[in-house]
Amino acid sequence: LETVLLVAEIQELKADPTVRAIGTVIEARLDKGKGAVATLLVQQGTLNVQDPIVVGNTFGRVRAMTNDLGRRVKVAGPSTPVSITGLNETPMAGDHFAVYEDEKAARAAGEERAKRALLKQRQATHRVSLENLFDTLKAGEVKSVNVIIKADVQGSVEALSASLQKIEVEGVKITIVHSAVGAINESDVTLAEASNAFIIGFNVRPTSQARQQAEADDVEIRLHSIIYKVIEEMEDAMKGMLDPEYEEKIIGEALIRETFKVSKVGTIGGFMVINGKVTRDSKVRVIRDGVVIYDGELASLKHFKDDVKEVTNGREGGLMIDGYNDIQVDDTIEAYIMEEIKK
Repeated sequence: LETVLLVAEIQELKADPTVRAIGTVIEARLDKGKGAVATLLVQQGTLNVQDPIVVGNTFGRVRAMTNDLGRRVKVAGPSTPVSITGLNETPMAGDHFAVYEDEKAARAAGEERAKRALLKQRQATHRVSLENLFDTLKAGEVKSVNVIIKADVQGSVEALSASLQKIEVEGVKITIVHSAVGAINESDVTLAEASNAFIIGFNVRPTSQARQQAEADDVEIRLHSIIYKVIEEMEDAMKGMLDPEYEEKIIGEALIRETFKVSKVGTIGGFMVINGKVTRDSKVRVIRDGVVIYDGELASLKHFKDDVKEVTNGREGGLMIDGYNDIQVDDTIEAYIMEEIKK
């Protein structure tokens, strides 16, 4: 300490009391009567009552200030510890503080810091997936499995909800956070992210925006068309038996622009690829108003009159779906493949 003081004296290391105050939080607590109380050490400048201030991820205006003897003061200079009130939340010990020009600037800076901290926390949060569900339950990290259900009709919603709520494995139950009819949308993903839930889609698909948001937020969407498969998958996951070998990969989307009925052949759909590609060996779904109408395989894929292996983004073609002839204009054709999961 003597060496530090000597070096400081030689180099004239002195705090400037004329600038806006900055420093560090020594401790902080929540007082029932006063709200958030933070003990600060002023390291540079002078802190005044009514100063707009940002402390860690919190902000406010210094409403009252007391010194280390508990006496009210209006000014605190360098190297002075003081306790303040007036913050919107309780900061953390070790946080840094700074006085701002006005309350508007302090609020904007504090809210931005809080937003970044929340994003960082969310990224670090251990999200539950079907693959890690058993280990998560075993570790006691969750006591219930949160699920959001979207289905094509109300009857499916009710049947699936009732079936899932009957599942109980070692005292852990399934909680239905939300259920509704219709395509999986961005609001569903936002709710799933906030509640650490799966989304189960029964005969419905996510919108492209919802799919992108789910990937960004690490929200798992499971798509099914048979109720007992949903139940079986959830039970296996909760018992630690789930060991999927394949996963679905959507490779493209096409929009039906016109249809042609050919006798003894079937219905040909004239389409344009609007995203990715459609391949001859891909599986396809016919989606109408966000609801899956048919799921099957292609009988043929053409570009003009030629049989082709694929039609890529922005190009037109014609297709026939094996066993299905009710294609309509404006139907979306979703092409997908089942890809082996790398262990």
